[in-house]
Amino acid sequence: MRTIAPLLRALVGIATIIAAAPAAAQNAATTAFVGANVLPMDRDRVLENQTVLVRGDRIAEVGPVASVAVPAGAQRIDARGKYIIPGLAEMHGHVPPPNAPAAFIDDVLFLYVSNGITTVRGMLGAPNQLEMRRRANSGEMIAPTLYLAGPSFNGNSVNGPEQAARMVREQKAAGWDLLKIHPGLTREEYDAMARTAKEVGIRFGGHVPQEVGLVHALEMGQETVDHLDGYMEYLNADQGPVAEERLREISRRTKDAGTWVVPTMVLWETLMGVPELEELTAFPELRYMPANTVEQWTRMHRDRLASPQVNRATGRALAESRKRLLDVMQEEGVMILMGTDAPQQFSVPGFSLHREMSLMVDAGMTPHQVLTSGTLNVGRYFDNADKFGTIAAGQRADLILLDANPLADIGNVARQAGVMVRGRWLPKAEIDRRLAEIASRR
Repeated sequence: MRTIAPLLRALVGIATIIAAAPAAAQNAATTAFVGANVLPMDRDRVLENQTVLVRGDRIAEVGPVASVAVPAGAQRIDARGKYIIPGLAEMHGHVPPPNAPAAFIDDVLFLYVSNGITTVRGMLGAPNQLEMRRRANSGEMIAPTLYLAGPSFNGNSVNGPEQAARMVREQKAAGWDLLKIHPGLTREEYDAMARTAKEVGIRFGGHVPQEVGLVHALEMGQETVDHLDGYMEYLNADQGPVAEERLREISRRTKDAGTWVVPTMVLWETLMGVPELEELTAFPELRYMPANTVEQWTRMHRDRLASPQVNRATGRALAESRKRLLDVMQEEGVMILMGTDAPQQFSVPGFSLHREMSLMVDAGMTPHQVLTSGTLNVGRYFDNADKFGTIAAGQRADLILLDANPLADIGNVARQAGVMVRGRWLPKAEIDRRLAEIASRR
């Protein structure tokens, strides 16, 4: 049986978080945000002095304050001078296995929500995790809406095309939302997986196995390429600067294939040894992680920087090439999805998305384009499952109330007055109280 590379093993290992009480069932009452500046995210615009009316888990009405009647008894939230955007998505995240302690599960899911992440595409399934999805999506706990990949297809889990096809059918029958591809598959195994996935109607995405290659993965209909996996190899970016036309050629090919990308830019810079250890260990959000997890991450990065196999100058050059590729992809119309691979090395669930958004702007994307990758685009990706990702009547009531305009500064997404997840309103005071509890137990 083939062995997965050490880097992959590091990525597959999901960090441990601890404790919080299960949440109460979602509140189906009516809520009105009155006087808000609304970013509906259907296009680049701001609607001023609006009321957003929510009933149950749906947006019921959006319109000027003077034209939307707030029902008697509704929870009324004064949103004057504030901004409302749709909830964001972590499109390459991880959630705990269901045999983890209840505290572990509750805290992971709450950390996402506390930062405005109301949708998570979990990218490493575990047995019985579908029951967790049911509890999260029904509102039995404070959690994002979960869409989960099944157990990984990789060089250790698959041994031959027949087994690959059988695993596809089993995961489709079990009810997983998609298939997760890891390195190690042969081309024959990958093709058997892809053909069977199309036959039974289940999407697949993740890494690009080396033997498969990026172009073949695009040709076979891989729906998402995560981490920009395979692109730097295709571009021979480790040999020097990449020609502009080469970047545009593979970006156009990606768009024409209908493939989405989940860049996970910040994590990959960490894994390539770009940031200094002192920079990473100064992240204030590490207070929400167990001490042994932070120690493990610190040790791994210290060892990485000391390894003769890690060329930091090459890593920095590759990081710049990745940022240029992301900018070109945006210009060429590739569908980009926001994601960070949390919880992963120094990527704390929820908090890591703010760092990712900042780097996406540094790469050349506008704040509106960045927000689109975590709202409108995600709604389009999941349009066969639910309606969300914009602020309009009938959409799922996933909202973030902000103190300042995120189009002026993407950092304003962190200035949250509260989060609504499937119609349940969590004001900043409640979020801060829960975060303080988590930090006190670390």
